[in-house]
This record gives sequence, structure tokens and C-alpha cells, in this order.
Amino acid sequence: MPSSAGNNVSGIPKADRMTIFSRIIKGEIPCYKIAENDRYFAFLDIRPVRPGHTLVIPKVEVDYLFDLEASTFSGLLAFAQPIAKAIDQATGCMRTGLVVEGLEVPHAHIHLIPIHAPGQHAALGTHTEQSPEQMSTMAAQIRSYL
Repeated sequence: MPSSAGNNVSGIPKADRMTIFSRIIKGEIPCYKIAENDRYFAFLDIRPVRPGHTLVIPKVEVDYLFDLEASTFSGLLAFAQPIAKAIDQATGCMRTGLVVEGLEVPHAHIHLIPIHAPGQHAALGTHTEQSPEQMSTMAAQIRSYL
């Protein structure tokens, strides 16, 4: 019997499935966009650990970060670098931490999370409530430093 792994999940052909991140890239789901080019996309996490928490993703839909082509992987980090520096400036944090977990959405991504004090972790699992106005303002502040 031929394997259907990766081709059909719950009766939906792979070509008809899209991750929530791909739907955000296509504009089907709104987001607080930080930056975009032809290969990468960055937007605020809607459940931020801290204000300024940003997700950076490749536009190519690959589940596991370390399965990305080497040039896409290194390009993702290069795309994220000026965004992290903009987060530093916009939030006044000591530095921006980078977290890779990637279990909630099957689309490779990294989290950029502001760290404001020694010992403050950039761990996922907790979040702070932000109003749409706060999210919009934060996105604009980060973009202003790019």
C-alpha cells in the first residue's frame, strides 16, 4: 500500500491545506506586520510574551526550521537581525532573545522576544494581554526603526 504521508490529512489534499502563517502572508488573516520581502515575513505575535514579541517566518511552507534549505535558514536569520535591533530600540529592552519551539504551527518560525532585565527569560508559555491599539502602536514603533 503506498504511503500517503504528507499528501492527505483528514481527507484534505496537501495542496489545499495551508498553515495559518501562509494565510497571514496571503492576507487572508489580518496581522500586525513588521516587515516583508519576497522570501520572509515578520509580524507581532497575537499572544505576546512581552510587548514587541515578533514572529519571523519564511514564505516557503516548511514545518521544521532545521529542514529549511541552508540559504533560506541563513536568510531568515539575516532578515531577523535588523528587526531584533528595531525591537531593542522600540521597547527599550536590554536585548532581544530568539526562541525556536515550532510546535504550535507546522510552519518554520522564530520568536523575537524583548528581554528587559538579567534573568528575565524569553520562554514561551505565558503571555500578556495587549489591546489592538497597543499592538498597532508597537508595530508602528518597531517599523519606525527599520
